Parts: sequence; structure tokens; C-alpha cells
Amino acid sequence: MQSKLEPAGTIKEVTIIYYGDLSLELQHSVEHFLQLENGRVIIPDSYKQDKSIIAVCDGAVNILNKFGERIEFTPHHSNAV
Repeated sequence: MQSKLEPAGTIKEVTIIYYGDLSLELQHSVEHFLQLENGRVIIPDSYKQDKSIIAVCDGAVNILNKFGERIEFTPHHSNAV
């Protein structure tokens, strides 16, 4: 029997895209969280700690590249004499 304090729902696999508080690099992880009957995924406060969540995606997402990964720095060429 389910307690009235426990939300009804199912376990949902999601990919969370986020920034960590200690880095400007976009990060992601695949997690399993409770999904309510209305479709909302409940992300525990313990997971949210030290993160700024950008997106919650359905299932395990294969991220090919992220913002900033392909930035190439080239030497500055000056024509000044």
C-alpha cells in the first residue's frame, strides 16, 4: 500500500544537462528519477546541489559535442609595424 506522503509515479530515465558551480563547462549525466502522472520528473534536491540545470531530456541522450568543446584558439597576427 502506498503512503499518502509518497507521490505516485514511475521511474524515468533522463539526461540532465547542467553547469556545475565550479566550472563553466557544460556537463550532462544520465539518471533515473521519479516521474509523476502529469509527466513532471522529480529531481531530488541532493542532485540539484551545486548545479544549474539547463535541460531535462527524455532517455539517455548521446551528446556529440557541447558548447565550447570545439573552440580553437589561434595566435593573433598583427600587421602593425
